[in-house]
Amino acid sequence: MIHWVEFTVFAVLFVAVTVLGFLASRWQRGGSLDHLDEWGLGGRKFGSWVTWFLVGGDLYTAYTFVAVPALLFGAGALGFYALPYTVVLYPLVFLPVLRLWSVSRVHGYVTPADFVRGRYGSSLLALVVALTGIVATMPYIALQLAGLEAVLRTMGLNASGIAGHLPLFVAFVILALYTYQSGLRAPALIAFVKDILIYLVILVAVFYLPAKLGGWSHIFDASAKKLAAPNPSTGAPMGSILLTGNNQLQYVTLALGSALALFLYPHSVTGVLASRGRVVLKRNMVALPAYSLLLGLLALLGYVAIAAGVKPITNNATGRPDTNTVITVLFQNQFGAVFAGIAFAAIGIGALVPAAIMSIAAANLWTRNIYKTYLKRDATPAQEAKQAKLASLVVKVGAVLFIVAVDPQFSIDLQLIGGVIILQTLPAVAIALYTRWLHRWALIAGWLAGMGYGLYLLYQIPNPAAKRLHFGGSALTLDKLTVFGWHPFIGSKVQIYVGFVALVVNLLVAVIATLVLRATSASNGEDETTAEDYHTDEGSDRIKPPAVGSVIH
Repeated sequence: MIHWVEFTVFAVLFVAVTVLGFLASRWQRGGSLDHLDEWGLGGRKFGSWVTWFLVGGDLYTAYTFVAVPALLFGAGALGFYALPYTVVLYPLVFLPVLRLWSVSRVHGYVTPADFVRGRYGSSLLALVVALTGIVATMPYIALQLAGLEAVLRTMGLNASGIAGHLPLFVAFVILALYTYQSGLRAPALIAFVKDILIYLVILVAVFYLPAKLGGWSHIFDASAKKLAAPNPSTGAPMGSILLTGNNQLQYVTLALGSALALFLYPHSVTGVLASRGRVVLKRNMVALPAYSLLLGLLALLGYVAIAAGVKPITNNATGRPDTNTVITVLFQNQFGAVFAGIAFAAIGIGALVPAAIMSIAAANLWTRNIYKTYLKRDATPAQEAKQAKLASLVVKVGAVLFIVAVDPQFSIDLQLIGGVIILQTLPAVAIALYTRWLHRWALIAGWLAGMGYGLYLLYQIPNPAAKRLHFGGSALTLDKLTVFGWHPFIGSKVQIYVGFVALVVNLLVAVIATLVLRATSASNGEDETTAEDYHTDEGSDRIKPPAVGSVIH
């Protein structure tokens, strides 16, 4: 049964921001959108406020609004890893982000793979980084589409079979239309509306709902009792409001691994490079932690849903409860129809804004580092922009197929699996900002080792709820770790984040291979990079980029 009042409010707001997305093509327009700098980076001239909303909308996604509370609802304290991860994130990336912006502005780089090609003079290494970024982005977009799907199901659009994924195709069409038309300006403008709605809904929820449900003491007591109940699939407790001996290592490695991964994602780099200056980025790195407060409040709603007795909607396509619907059902049960519709619109828009940025970022990678490098070296700016627009459509299709094919226990695993993949670019992108000591062939070897081992470990993780033996999440028990057939932690049930393990393997192989290659005098290319390539004046807003795609020299 469709809840018409909720759906009407949702539809009105959704149509309004979609129209805004089309109108954005004329906003702050400095040139033709038939140029990648204009379509894919908004002309590189977003100021402090626009950048704050754009990067905030880029980083705090359906992962924040749907997946994190769902993880607390289903597993308990482990879900709070997202809070320390966003706390340590900004001190870690403050200086690297400024450095990346400076060199990218000087050399006209659009993607992290552009930087890698300029830094090492290796189109192959750049290709590896570009492909990794595209693949890692797809499950992240899929997570956004899962959030929108949860909203539509809660409003009564819950069909079986292929129709059960109808919201994904609806999202694809909407995203395709306004990102094709307006590029990065569309999600940048819509992010203002999205964040205002989200803050309104969350502030009402965290004050009103606890008061209605008997206070936080009752909420935590009810959560502890429910999470201690045995899981029907495994017989073990479903979770705990405190970390246990088995998941403390997972908590730490998840937080650190996620913090290291976030600004390696192409969409994060796109948000950074779209800003007009270093001063803008400094202000944003200081102000963005305000979103972490929002994240902490949102996470607690997972426990509020337990105390409210929320029962997730059954997915007719799988026959299992869809934990993504926990927060949307909570809002539907506890709020009036009109405010619930506003909340649903906030979540839906909060899913589409980052999905649009992600598809644009992946399209930039395809255009600059595959199409122009290997398929059409003499591509004109208009041809580049056309390719990026078409590629953004293909990426969305890939994300839809990903979520249809992979059915993790928690939707947050879509993001964490993407994190395992994107972390393998850390040596080539982040470390290379400060040193070229690692040999380019060693970086490729490290990437192959880390990616291969990471995917192998992901393959070993079952999903008891879905009765699948493989790709059930990103938390691996130590007894499944092997070193050339040796099981060093046999019998251990302590869990660890796969991405962290794969990154360690990547770095070890890269360092060892570099030592071997340097000992045999293997060339890493001439290192003519000077300090001026990486340092720009604080007034760098005035720098005019040189020819696009130039190599650092």
